[in-house]
Amino acid sequence: MLEAVPVEPRVTVLMVDDQAMVSEAVRRMLAPEADIDFHSVQDPAKALPAALAANPTVVLLDLVMPDIDGLTLVRYFRAHPKLKDLPLIMLSTREEPQTKAQAFALGANDYLVKLPDRVELVARLRYHSQAYTRLLERDRAYSELARQLDQAAQYVRNLLPKPLEQGPVLTDWLFEPSAQLGGDALGYHWIDQDRFAFYLLDVCDHGVGPALLSVSALNVLRAQTLPGVDFTQPAQVLAGLNAVFQMPRQNDLYFTIFYGVYDMQARVVRFASAGHPPPLLFQADGSVRELRCQSIFIGAMPEARFKQEEVALEGPASLLVFSDGAYELRRADGVMEGYEDFRERCASYGPMGPELADLLNQARAVRGLQVLDDDLTALRLRIG
Repeated sequence: MLEAVPVEPRVTVLMVDDQAMVSEAVRRMLAPEADIDFHSVQDPAKALPAALAANPTVVLLDLVMPDIDGLTLVRYFRAHPKLKDLPLIMLSTREEPQTKAQAFALGANDYLVKLPDRVELVARLRYHSQAYTRLLERDRAYSELARQLDQAAQYVRNLLPKPLEQGPVLTDWLFEPSAQLGGDALGYHWIDQDRFAFYLLDVCDHGVGPALLSVSALNVLRAQTLPGVDFTQPAQVLAGLNAVFQMPRQNDLYFTIFYGVYDMQARVVRFASAGHPPPLLFQADGSVRELRCQSIFIGAMPEARFKQEEVALEGPASLLVFSDGAYELRRADGVMEGYEDFRERCASYGPMGPELADLLNQARAVRGLQVLDDDLTALRLRIG
């Protein structure tokens, strides 16, 4: 079976020169080349419209022309959004180093003394044209990848539950990936009429792999498909996740997670954490409690054991669960803020803690940037 020979794309040349005789001479030089299409324009004022019409892959620009010279045209091409990346080859009788340096400084790709040798001219035209064609192909591929990543990010967002605005437990959440596709996820649901499960997980790294892992873990929790696991017992849930999502089977990815269950009849929150930041519990008396119950992250060791704790609610309470992107923030002066700084800021908002919009504004203010270095995900429960 014969292998297919790759076909090089055609070279489309646009020549801008006020002397018709020079353009004709170049046309004749290129005529024997079957893969080269030639277009020319004598009026430099028509250079950009001609380029938009002909879609050249390389442009030959005369340096000295009346009204608009070649260097000015280089500026015009580089300023035009659709033509800014076109390869520009200057043609001139001048060989002064200063003129060449100026042309390159303005954005010219090459410089030839006219009339150049035919073999050299063809070689340079093909070289620059192929580089430009590959650039266009790369940009198209990146655009398609960005479109697919955007669809994937929207898919992940669509898996997140709607905020609960009525009932004994009210919820809202913040989901702000640092990249187009992150590794955070969250969820909640009623296990039965009295017990409400909630969870937030954070997969290491960003991109397609971490997003797929977060979606897989989220679906397992939502469907409650871990064999032999009582989903009202957080420690059992983490052990079940750890058995399924070991790092060697997940391309060495791991995740942290906080899993809690609110028992409405007992007014108790049972919880377990696998390497996740301790959530903050705000109670009506003004107290702020860290829900600490640390165990190793999910996927580290098959034999890992997970602890479980519980806390009683004395009255109305607000529980804030978050990823480490909420507080691991590097300030403009290079100082890294931490969990204690975050806790103090949250406590300053009053008995029920901050609104989720405050967390995002706070993080952006500390970082001094709109786009953060890490995903920032937060879940807030209000319990009456």
